[in-house]
Amino acid sequence: MGFEKLLDQVGGFGLFQVRNVFLLALPRLIMPMQFLLPIFMAAVPAHRCALPGTSANFSHQDAWLEGYLPQEPDGTLSSCLRFTHPQAPHNTTLQGEGQSPGELQGEPSTVPCPQGWEYDRSEFSSTITTEWDLVCERRGLNRITSTLFFAGVLVGAVAFGYLSDRFGRRRLLLVSYVGTLVMGLASAASVSYVMFVITRTLTGAALSGFTIIVITLEMEWLDVEHRTVAGVLSSSFWSGGVMLLALVGYLIRDWRWLLVAVTLPCVPGIVCLWWVPESARWLLTQGRVEEARRYLLCCAKLNGRPVGEDSLSLETLSKVAAGEKVVRRPSYLDLLRTPRLRHISLCCVVVWFAVNFAYYGLTLNVSGLGLNVYLTQLLFGAVELPAKLLVYLSVRYAGRRLTQAGTLLGTALTLGGRLLLSSEMASWSTALEVIGKGCSESSFTTVYLFTTELYPTVLRQTGLGLTALMGRLGGSLAPLATLLDGVWLPLPKLTYGGIALLGACTALLLPETRRAQLPETIQDVERKRCIQSSGGRDTHEAGPRLSGIRGRPSTEVLHQGLGEQKGRPCDRGWGR
Repeated sequence: MGFEKLLDQVGGFGLFQVRNVFLLALPRLIMPMQFLLPIFMAAVPAHRCALPGTSANFSHQDAWLEGYLPQEPDGTLSSCLRFTHPQAPHNTTLQGEGQSPGELQGEPSTVPCPQGWEYDRSEFSSTITTEWDLVCERRGLNRITSTLFFAGVLVGAVAFGYLSDRFGRRRLLLVSYVGTLVMGLASAASVSYVMFVITRTLTGAALSGFTIIVITLEMEWLDVEHRTVAGVLSSSFWSGGVMLLALVGYLIRDWRWLLVAVTLPCVPGIVCLWWVPESARWLLTQGRVEEARRYLLCCAKLNGRPVGEDSLSLETLSKVAAGEKVVRRPSYLDLLRTPRLRHISLCCVVVWFAVNFAYYGLTLNVSGLGLNVYLTQLLFGAVELPAKLLVYLSVRYAGRRLTQAGTLLGTALTLGGRLLLSSEMASWSTALEVIGKGCSESSFTTVYLFTTELYPTVLRQTGLGLTALMGRLGGSLAPLATLLDGVWLPLPKLTYGGIALLGACTALLLPETRRAQLPETIQDVERKRCIQSSGGRDTHEAGPRLSGIRGRPSTEVLHQGLGEQKGRPCDRGWGR
């Protein structure tokens, strides 16, 4: 008997699973508010050099300002330079500073703002930009905060993926909650830019636990039929968090209090962990039969399934655990030892990089749509909901692979389409941007579901940790790619679209998982390779061979795949 049969007995989708999805909804709400917080927290308001004897009011004195500030090629006043000596506009007399006689003959000299900057505070009362003057030649420091945050998520994904496979999903979820709470509040209390960057990086590391533990805890309690609907439902809470951030950002205009507001929901999340069950699949792979039995009985009770003592006896569960038990602790090298897992892992890291790079490239750049930042954020969140509905229908009927490739291709096409539009076609540009955002969100929703179904239980968290690592690498590089506009204005969008297209092509190389049972061991993954390679001829032979392998109480349970046994159809390789 395998775990899927046990799940059928206690209920693969019922009140227990619905309760689990809603208990784990809070991390889904917290993640987008933290990940997309730079939209408001690091916003760059209109600014100019601070001038002697003037106020920060931007609504008048234009002619007076022209005497102090040079013009950019587009006719606007410079935000980063001022004249060394004020120039005298027509019908205007400047006092307090003299003009060099030599400058009357040629181009007046300019200097960076010597007295700092003045900011328009009509939209934001305070951001990290205004706090530490992260503009002009310090503009890159603003982007680096997001890059280092995602670098923290990257490192955390490796740690949480490995540790949650070793010590359990629930325990590491608590660590993630506590770490996010402590580091988030420390960031809000930062007294310097360096302290802020360090604490935000550690916040990202703590948040990475949410990204890979929550989806696994949900999926490992669900049967095959309901994984899609539950996955799409749980991901809709992310969209709710995106829209909630727009509301919270509109109500709280100071970056410190805004950071506190999006961090404090971790407190009720820690309380909710009391009712969150550990994964019974994982417990059985660790040989912890009694704990698994307790959770399975709880599942049966809440789902209203009458289960006899014999069907869930310790003896029965021990037999299941004998086939699931991991004798040797998993490592990232195990993802590369067998042919099929190696192929899956290499393709997944490319797809995850592309999904994150395109998504955050679109999401963190909310300018140029003709709307204020709050309406744009609300619109971006709202478009994600119908996108998830389309994902639900697509993965059910078209499959995971085509959906993943199609959504990434749609993202690439919309980004490329915007480059072909002139500045007069603003409405079309806005429409393409919104469609691209919907496609990128759809690709994000699909990749979590798809990857979870590709990896076996013994390596699922490890696999998600590896793919999330590459994904967060893409997320960390996405903010820096916007700086490429200094080389060529369309280059950032061209880069985002090109990487999305690469991800779409790579997704087509992955195997389809629609209506497939979650693999429990490496042998389950390699068996599919064997069956596919042999054209289905060895389906009946594979079962007995696997039964023999799964019963071996040795390190072969983790490492030995059918592809390693000479003379079998698997030796011909996987993929065409």
